[in-house]
Amino acid sequence: MKLIVFLISSAFGVIVQARADVAVSPAPFGKTAGGTAVQLYTLRNKNGMQVSITNYGATVVSLTAPDRNGKFADIVLGCDRVQDYEKQDAHLGATIGRYGNRIAHGKFELNGVQYHLPKNNGENTLHGGRGFDRHVWKAKPLHDAEGPALELNYTSKDGEEGFPGKLTVKVVYRLTAQNELKIDYTATTDKPTVVNLTNHSYFNLGGEGLGDILRHEVTIYADRFTPVDAGLIPDGTLRAVKGSPFDFTTGTAIGARIGDGDEQLLIGKGYDHNWVLNKQAGEMSLAAKVYEPKSGRVLEVLTTEPGLQFYTGNFLDGSIHGKGGKTYPRRGAFCMETQHFPDSPNQPKFPDTKLVPGATYRTSTIYRLLSQ
Repeated sequence: MKLIVFLISSAFGVIVQARADVAVSPAPFGKTAGGTAVQLYTLRNKNGMQVSITNYGATVVSLTAPDRNGKFADIVLGCDRVQDYEKQDAHLGATIGRYGNRIAHGKFELNGVQYHLPKNNGENTLHGGRGFDRHVWKAKPLHDAEGPALELNYTSKDGEEGFPGKLTVKVVYRLTAQNELKIDYTATTDKPTVVNLTNHSYFNLGGEGLGDILRHEVTIYADRFTPVDAGLIPDGTLRAVKGSPFDFTTGTAIGARIGDGDEQLLIGKGYDHNWVLNKQAGEMSLAAKVYEPKSGRVLEVLTTEPGLQFYTGNFLDGSIHGKGGKTYPRRGAFCMETQHFPDSPNQPKFPDTKLVPGATYRTSTIYRLLSQ
C-alpha cells in the first residue's frame, strides 16, 4: 500500500497525517488548569477539507470548507489552546450534555423523585451546568469506510451536576468524502435519567472572525417553534411560524427581521429558539440550509432529532480571544443545535428525553458543506 504523508500547517503547529483516509496522530493542545494534557486531532478527506477536534469537551476547533472558487476557509469559531477554552463560557464547538439547552428552575421530577441541578442561567440550568464540555474525554482515531473518524468517550458519574445514573457516552466524528461532518451520539445508563446531547459549533460561512452573519440566508424546515418566557423557557405551546419573523420556510437573510419588535425576538435578543422540525421521529432528514452569498458556501444540517435551536450569537461580545487573536463580536456567528426540545423533562407534551437501563440513546447529525 502506498503511503501518503500530509503536512498540515495551522495555528496549532504542524500535524503529520499518515493517509488521507484515516485520523491523524494527536498534536499537543496544552494543559488544563488541573495539569491534564489535552490533544488535538485533525481529520482530512480526499477533497482537502479538514476538521480539528480536541478531546477537551469533544470540541470542534476548526472546520475548513471551499467557496465557489475552491478557496478554503475555516468556518467555525474556536481557540488556539485549551487554556483559552477554559476561560470562555460560550461553549464554542463543544459537545453539550448531560442536557443541552435549558431546564426550568434547575429541577425536574423522574419516577416520582425530584432532582435538583445547579442554576447557571438565572433561575435555570443551561447545558447541564458544568457540563460535558468542561471535561477531558478519552479519544481514539478510527479506520472507517466513510472517511477519517474519531471516537470520544466520557463517563458521567451518578449524581454529576445533580443528574441521576452513571451515563456512559460515546461521540464519533466522521469526515466523509461528501464533505460532511457526521456526528453520531450513543449513551447508556444504569439508572433512569434524562439525556439531550448536541454540538454547539458557531458557524460563519464567510470565515470565522470575518464580520457578522446577518446576510447569511437561512431555510429551516419547520412550520412551528416553541415560544419562550422571559427566562427562555418554553411555555409548552407550539406556535405557527407563518406570518412571523420566525418563518424561515423559504430562504431569508438572518438580518431581514432580527430587529423587528416581535416580543419573542426581544426576549431572545435575536433568534435563540427551538424550531419543531417537519419530520417523523428518528428519521434522518434535512433540518436547515444556510447560504452565504459572497463566498457561495452552503451548510446543510441533517438530523434524527425532532428539534433545532437556531441561535444568532446574541451574547457574543468580542471578549473571547479566538484563533489567531481574532475576537468574536455580537452576531459574528450562528449555531444550529440539533436537539430534543428545551425543558422537556418538565414538559409532558414534548418528546420524551428519558433514558432507562437496558436502552441505548442514539442520535445523529450531519453538517454538509456545499458551494454554489
